[in-house]
Amino acid sequence: MTGRSCLSILPLLGLIVALSFAADDETIPPVPPEPKVAAKIDLPAKPFTETVEEEIKIPDDKDPDKFTLQKLKTTFEMVYVPAGEFLMGSPATEKDRKENEGPQHKVKVNAFWLAKVETTWDLYDLWYRNKDLPRRDEADGEFEAKNNDKKLGPDAITRPTNPYVDDTYGHGRAGKPALCMSHHAAMVFCQWLRLKTKRGYRLPTEAEWEYACRAGSTGRYSFDESKEKLADYGWFKDNSPIEDKPDGTTHEVAKKKANAFGLFDMHGNVAEWCLDQYDPKAYGEYAKKELSLGAFTRPTDKKWSHVVRGGSWLDGPEKLRSAFRWPSEVEWMRKDPQFPRSVWWLTEMDMIGFRVALPVEEYPELVGLKPSVPKKGR
Repeated sequence: MTGRSCLSILPLLGLIVALSFAADDETIPPVPPEPKVAAKIDLPAKPFTETVEEEIKIPDDKDPDKFTLQKLKTTFEMVYVPAGEFLMGSPATEKDRKENEGPQHKVKVNAFWLAKVETTWDLYDLWYRNKDLPRRDEADGEFEAKNNDKKLGPDAITRPTNPYVDDTYGHGRAGKPALCMSHHAAMVFCQWLRLKTKRGYRLPTEAEWEYACRAGSTGRYSFDESKEKLADYGWFKDNSPIEDKPDGTTHEVAKKKANAFGLFDMHGNVAEWCLDQYDPKAYGEYAKKELSLGAFTRPTDKKWSHVVRGGSWLDGPEKLRSAFRWPSEVEWMRKDPQFPRSVWWLTEMDMIGFRVALPVEEYPELVGLKPSVPKKGR
């Protein structure tokens, strides 16, 4: 059963809200200090492995109100992506092209690292189930730590409230990409990762994502369509179904071929959040310049719209193209029964995830970037 069909049989509203906001302990720990990270990373220009360790709360299978504490250590690999220039967007002649993919424009991207795979539950749970982080509760449009009189600032490192349905939406957990989180949740996760590693992790910009996805290619995908097939590189609607999930599902990361940079699942599995606030006019402005540096639109406290890239297990081949852009919209939350609607979880999009980026030297406009609590409302 997919996330959409699960939502059609939601429990009573009162029970749902109670489960969503239930605190699993009586004492809320203090908010961690703001992470301080250097704008430039002193690491060799090659891949590296990051290690993160936390004590987390594992729910009891039989009693959701009971938890056991478990110390877990997770590693993830970061792939070095050298600086370079590329033509961003798609030509007017590209099959399945959308209007917001143009005009094409030349962009220079500084060197950075990008996670080899999409963020898995193994890593996401170290933040999401972290016993030492307060939950940001949502009530009457205010955002406070439960049992704590101090209101949380917009850059506070907190963890999400519990979703009111299975958080994996039936897709499974081990080795699978985390999914259905909001752009805000992905941003706060990166803030937590900065605190843990003292490195400037964030979401990739649209330009960084497309540059890394293309890996030197200029066609619809990162591979030569005359020699290889999309099914060799990604999970999408044609090959994601399995016996007990005929409508499709996510799959373990890194089970398909990597692109020329060594990155897996850039096409399909889950679509991926980018840093950028979506601006339908941005490409036109970039195209007026001979060469744009960075070419990103800094995110704001607007809940909508941010950019998603790469397509997913549920999508057709046209949405897995390297240039495809998908701005988030309020319809992604239309079945959320809460008021205000959650800032942490989406209700319609069990095909959205993300991967993290680490700039060698941060763009000046992004130095000190923090998550900001989305304005209340839809």
